[in-house]
Amino acid sequence: MSQVSRAAASGFRIGMVIPLQGPGGIFGPSCIAVCQMVEQELNAVDGVAGRPVEIVYVDGGRRPAEVAAEVAALVDDGRLDAVTGWHISSVRRRLAPVLAGRIPYVYTSLFEGGEHAPGVYCSGETPEQQVFPAMSWLRRNLGIRRWHVVGARYMWPVLSMEKTIRSASTLDIEIVGSTFVEMGEGTDPRLPFDVAHSGCDAVLMLLVGQDAVAFNRSFAAAGLQTRITRYSPLMDENMLLASGADATENLYCSASYFSSLTSADALDFLGRYVAAAGVAAPALNNMAQSCYQGVHTLVELVRRARGAHSRDPDSLDPSAFDAAIDGLVLEGPRGTVRYHGNQAVQRVNIARADVFDFDVIETL
Repeated sequence: MSQVSRAAASGFRIGMVIPLQGPGGIFGPSCIAVCQMVEQELNAVDGVAGRPVEIVYVDGGRRPAEVAAEVAALVDDGRLDAVTGWHISSVRRRLAPVLAGRIPYVYTSLFEGGEHAPGVYCSGETPEQQVFPAMSWLRRNLGIRRWHVVGARYMWPVLSMEKTIRSASTLDIEIVGSTFVEMGEGTDPRLPFDVAHSGCDAVLMLLVGQDAVAFNRSFAAAGLQTRITRYSPLMDENMLLASGADATENLYCSASYFSSLTSADALDFLGRYVAAAGVAAPALNNMAQSCYQGVHTLVELVRRARGAHSRDPDSLDPSAFDAAIDGLVLEGPRGTVRYHGNQAVQRVNIARADVFDFDVIETL
């Protein structure tokens, strides 16, 4: 299939790749609740270019090869018009070649950066936007210099640590140790031991979901939470709740979105979410909001690409999306998000865990 070509009356089918199992499965319910909201909101107006939105869920918590095989089959059968969602980099690496030159793919997770494949548009934070400014802030405000890295053994943690090591002198920090474990092994008993014996001031946590929860619990059980700071670029309200109050002391996070943001757009988004999903809905978090952001990025991409094909707006050459992404600007709960090439640039906030929520301290 070399072109996106659908009858205007058919639905616009978006593959939503989110983890429904594994360490990241803790984010799944929040992502689904937000996706249901955005689907309802878009279909209450014009859908996508006059076509009703249909979200097709794909479990991104399985082995990357399995996820890519399912998405490839859906595309081959003409059952998807676009793909987006929050999932780990190992899944993105498998999906990118499957989707290249066929349909647009908006990858919404924070990641290690450096993705340049045609047709892949990255709306999440990179270490340069998120991790480095946070570590600089912690150096200036808390005097933290010596870091131990605890991470999962896959692309995002490993490459993010390598970038951090290369930038250590500029950040005025030192990496004094690192411990990496396989996904699903956040309870590894080595982790608190390695941290305690490295002489670090803080831990850079590059663990996903339930693995980070397990680490927080073991860290607190070892009595380290009061004397060693933890910082994670991937921590959400569900993880705080699952970790428990004692295990979230002295824990910092940076992200473009927290549900506790108080801007007009953020408060409006929270209000619409509660109205749509109910007060007992899963916690609103950065991962779920990124899925909302991904869908709206696709909406704007289609609008801009259609404008470039005004004589046949229902038949779009995939290269039109690559031409449309650069300079795309979205306003919303994250503030202004502007694409430079295929990478979104956005403001990032630093927050401290306050029991089961985040106290946003400053915009970095």
